[in-house]
Amino acid sequence: MSSDSLLKDLEKVMSNPRVRNLVETRIREFKAIKSRGPEEIFKELVFCILAANFNALRSMKIVEGLGDKLLTLSRSELARELKRLGHRFPDARADYIVRARDELEEIMDAIRKLKDENELRAWLVENVRGLGYKEASHFMRNIGYENVAIIDLHILRILQRYGLVESIKTLTRKRYLEIEEILKAIASKAGISLAELDLYLWYMDSGKILK
Repeated sequence: MSSDSLLKDLEKVMSNPRVRNLVETRIREFKAIKSRGPEEIFKELVFCILAANFNALRSMKIVEGLGDKLLTLSRSELARELKRLGHRFPDARADYIVRARDELEEIMDAIRKLKDENELRAWLVENVRGLGYKEASHFMRNIGYENVAIIDLHILRILQRYGLVESIKTLTRKRYLEIEEILKAIASKAGISLAELDLYLWYMDSGKILK
């Protein structure tokens, strides 16, 4: 197995009209979020905070279920709600979410000012509790950025299957960026963005396209 094998299988998936339409629709949705204002962007940030070391679909349902309550609940109230809704880390995630809410103006200012995607991601990792490189990349992709990679278990599993990476126990910043370069090369050969590549690879591994 090799990058050529992965590219060949990726192109088969990309040629499926139904899957391609799903990917293109999701990318348009991501780009539209940025124009909806700070509250919608904050909800995407909450989703990414909740999804860390947890189930993405369940995190989506939690955000949808709480809705605008995410903007007003106290730390203790939010922790109770997260526990009730079955989140694995209700107290820690409630703390991260309320901290991010308190700092939302600063986060929005960074999004407006930092035009370089790598610079913005580094800022988010440094300044927003609960975000590592994967979560910061996920957040950025979900609000319309296209050139950062979300290296989660699905993506690693695909890359391991094709012999492009070995089994990884700890994904350090250095290793994350090395793997991102592998994904950039694949995306370039396929003529798509990293944001699109992530959705296609997710589909190849899980049969689903979430966010």
